[in-house]
Amino acid sequence: MLKQIKYFQAVVRAGSFSEAAEQCYISQSAISQQIQALERELGVVLLKRENRRFSLTPAGEHFYRKSLILIADLERLCRETAGIARGEDYTLRIGYIKGYGGAEFQKAVVEFTAKHPDVPLDMKTGNHEDLYELLRTDQVDLVLNDQRRAFSDEYVNIVLSEIGCNIEISSRNPIGALECVNVDDLRNTPCILVASKEQRENEESHYHEIYGIDSEFVFAENLEEARLMVVSGRGFLPIEGGSAPVQFAETIARRPLCRNGKPIRRNYCAFWKVNNSGYYIEEFAEILKAQFVK
Repeated sequence: MLKQIKYFQAVVRAGSFSEAAEQCYISQSAISQQIQALERELGVVLLKRENRRFSLTPAGEHFYRKSLILIADLERLCRETAGIARGEDYTLRIGYIKGYGGAEFQKAVVEFTAKHPDVPLDMKTGNHEDLYELLRTDQVDLVLNDQRRAFSDEYVNIVLSEIGCNIEISSRNPIGALECVNVDDLRNTPCILVASKEQRENEESHYHEIYGIDSEFVFAENLEEARLMVVSGRGFLPIEGGSAPVQFAETIARRPLCRNGKPIRRNYCAFWKVNNSGYYIEEFAEILKAQFVK
C-alpha cells in the first residue's frame, strides 16, 4: 500500500496521470491500476474521473492531506533510525529573518535548549529570499520568516502572528512624535534596510512595491549597525516585529507604519518541509508559537 499511496500523491501533485507516471518511471496504465487497487483496498473512491480529467472526492482530499503527513513521518522515522545505526547525533537547524527585533525567537531557543540540552542548534540568519533558499535546498529544517508568497503544500505553514509593521527613527526627529507614521511622511527620509549585498535589490524592491516607500535606500549588514545609523539620524528602519529595544529606549522612537492612516500588517510564520517533519522540528515550532501568543 505504501507504494500505491506515493503513486496517488504523485498524480494529485502533477494533476495528470501521464505526467505522474513519467515522474515515477512507470506506464500510465500501471499507475492508474495501482490507484484503483488502493481504492479497492480502502473501499472508497479517491478520484472522480471524467474523460481525461479527474478531481478529488471529499474522501480523496482527506486521504491526500493525511497521507502527506503519514509518508513524511515514515520517511523521517527511516532517516532517524538509519542515523542512530550510524551513530549520528541529531542537530536542529533553524533559520530566522535578518533584522528581527522581537524577543520571541530568543525565548523559544532558551526554552527548547533547557528542555533538550543534548540537541545542538545550528542557527542561520538571512533575508526572506535567503531563508527560502536555505529551506528549499535542505540547509535548514525550520525557518521563522515573514510571508511574501502564497502558502505551498510542500511546506508546513504555521502563522505565528499578524503583527503591525513598525519603524524605528531617532527620537530627535520630529516624525517620531507622530502616533502613526504614513509612508508619505517618510518620502524625504532615507530608509535603512538590513540586507546582504546579494539581497539588497530584492529588499529595496519589496519595500518600494509592497509598502510604497519612495525614500532613498541605505543598507546595514546587521541590526545593531542599522540601529546605530538610526540613532545618528541617518534615516528610519522598518523593523521586524517585537518590542522596542531596551538599550536604545531613550534615543529611538518606534512608531506604527501606516498607509492612508491605517496600520500596515504582515504575517510572521514558521515554515518547514512536509517531507522533513520531525519531533524536534514540530516541538520547536510549538514553543515558538507559544511565545507569540504570550
